[in-house]
Order: sequence, then structure tokens, then C-alpha cells
Amino acid sequence: MSDEVHGRWDTRFDKVAEALAEEIVAGEELGASIAVDIDGELVVDIWGGYANRAKTVPWAENTIVNFWSCTKTLTALAALILVDRGQLDPFAPVADYWPEFAENGKQKIEVRHLLAHTSGVSGWDAPFALEDMYDWEKSTSQLASQAPWWNPGTASGYHALSYGHLIGEVLRRVTDKPLKDFVRDEIALPLGADVQIGVLKEDDHRIAELIPPPPLQLPFELFPANHPMLKTFGTIRPDEDVAAIAETAGWRRADIGGANGHGNARALARALSPISLGGRANGVQVLRPETIDLIFQEQSNGVDQVLFVPLRFGIGFGLPTPESVPAIPEGRICWWGGWGGSMIVMNPDRRATFAYVMNKMGPGTTGTERTNRYATLIYEALG
Repeated sequence: MSDEVHGRWDTRFDKVAEALAEEIVAGEELGASIAVDIDGELVVDIWGGYANRAKTVPWAENTIVNFWSCTKTLTALAALILVDRGQLDPFAPVADYWPEFAENGKQKIEVRHLLAHTSGVSGWDAPFALEDMYDWEKSTSQLASQAPWWNPGTASGYHALSYGHLIGEVLRRVTDKPLKDFVRDEIALPLGADVQIGVLKEDDHRIAELIPPPPLQLPFELFPANHPMLKTFGTIRPDEDVAAIAETAGWRRADIGGANGHGNARALARALSPISLGGRANGVQVLRPETIDLIFQEQSNGVDQVLFVPLRFGIGFGLPTPESVPAIPEGRICWWGGWGGSMIVMNPDRRATFAYVMNKMGPGTTGTERTNRYATLIYEALG
């Protein structure tokens, strides 16, 4: 195992390290990292495998990867920081901060609806190209002008790519700062977390190459053209070669708070650990306990209109849904995952945060067999 897995871990997590080694040897993993933080201490910080498809570059301690929708947790935390400071009211209309957003029947959509994927604005009306998403003014203006795709607040419909643009524009109106800069200045730097929305050019050399997942077997042709799922995935289809997109300079330099976050498990756990630790981590008070409580106010509970799986959302994060994500038990736990299998979990009752990121993407949208295996073993070790 020592040849396959590097880093350090408490002995109670031996099975987690063994599992990572087994998945690498079996070829299920290419490269990956896992981290567990308890009480502000990294009790697991491991990595292994390869950072490139040719298997010539080992996954190193400072290797980072595009972790897709785990980016949303950074975006949600950024919004909660503004809530904590009294600069943003999650129960206020979005239009109070972004007046143009009131167009086309969206005047009553509240900030919490954006954070909980219930706003009805889960993507862009066509025509809208992938490259348009890199243009902040164009992409946010189009979101402001269009009508919601379902009655806001009544159900979740996963805001796969629009999440960061919606919340990021609210944040920009409040702070006059782009989302990616806010995350850098208010989360990454104070907490010592090696996370970025987008990525700096000087960090390109340490980004792990992706292996795309098997195509999702969704019968796209059976859905009406105006279905929220089809419209949401109109920009990036789940059956496209996502590596070819994520490894372009356009994608890497853009501000996409729903999907182009980069980091590793250690960095992601460090960035989100304040939620598990009562709001304070690395000597920095990030949130007050009452702000953390907002996360656990259920906003929706049912089959998501985009992902077609049962999901529960609080304000900014997913809540336990054992039928969809069996490895996360019931309780005061919040989480979210990234396309292909990455995951970040915050458990305030255990003062524990754990993260997993990888570059060989697996099937599914809410975790893979590997994700569930590691999470189950981590919870067994936590006791």
C-alpha cells in the first residue's frame, strides 16, 4: 500500500487508505486525493495514482484538479459570508440587489431560491454557446432577462452551470468584486486553502488531466424541447467529452462558480471546515453559528427536475438523502458532489469535514461506487 498511497493518516482510517490503494491498483482510479479534518486537524491527507492519462506523472501533494460542482460549495460559502456580515438577506428578493433580475416574472425570486436550486433559472435560454458563459456581462444579462422555467420555490432543478453566475452577480452587486476574487480573498487566503474558481495560468502545470465518465444513458430524444433538463444541459451535454472542455484556456480562466473550481481534497476540506467547526477555522472566524443554522433549513425535498433523483436542499448545500446518496447518513450533515464523483461533506455534530477528488470521472451525478465506498469507510472510522 505504501507504494500506491502517499501522505499520512491516523490508524483508525487504515481501511480508507487501503481502499484508495485498491482502487488505484484495479484501475478504477487514475489519480485521487482524500482528506478528513476533525477539530481543525487533518487526520487523513492522502493521495496516489497519476496526474496524467499517460501515467507518466505521479499525483503529487500539490496536484490540483477541476472538481466540477464541488465548486458550488465555495460559491455558497461566499454568499453565506455576506449573509453573516449583514450585507445579504437570503429571504430578500434577488432584485433588491440586482434590479434587472426582476424581468419576466422573476421579481419575487429570493436569494435563498438561487442557493437552493429552486429559482427556476437552472440554465440559459437558447441560443447560448459554451463560450458565452465565459463572458460575465453577456451571461448574467441573459439570465436576468429570461423567464423562470418552473414556478420558483416549488421544486429543485439543479442549477448545473448557472449557479455561480446567479449568485456571483448578486455578490458582485453587493461587494463590487468578482466571485472568483471574493473566494480568493475571503476564503482561500484566510483559511490557507489551495482552492480557486478558475485557475491561474501559473498553476496549469499542476492540474491533473481528466478522463471523462461513460456517457449518461439519458433518452434525450424522449423529452420535450422545453423540459428543464434539456434546457439546463443545453450548454454542456452530459455525454460530451468534458476533458476537452475543462482543459482549454477559456474554461480555466473563466469565472464559473458552478463548475470550474480547482483544488485537491486537502484544500477543499480546509475551505469548508468552518461549517463543521462552528464557523471558526485556521484562527479565522468565517461564520457565526446562527448563519450555519441557515444551511439546515430545508428548502426542497423531492425528485430534482434536472437530475431525476431524490434530493433535499438547504440554503446552499445538499442535505442527507439516503436513497440517492447512501453513504451519507441522516443527521445534521450537509454536502455536495462534483460530476464524476468528487465530494465534500460537512458534519458539525462530529466537527468533521471530509473531501475526495479524482481525475478519472465515474458514472452518475451524485457520487460513484468509489465515492460511496470511501465515505462509508470514513463514517465507520468516525464511529
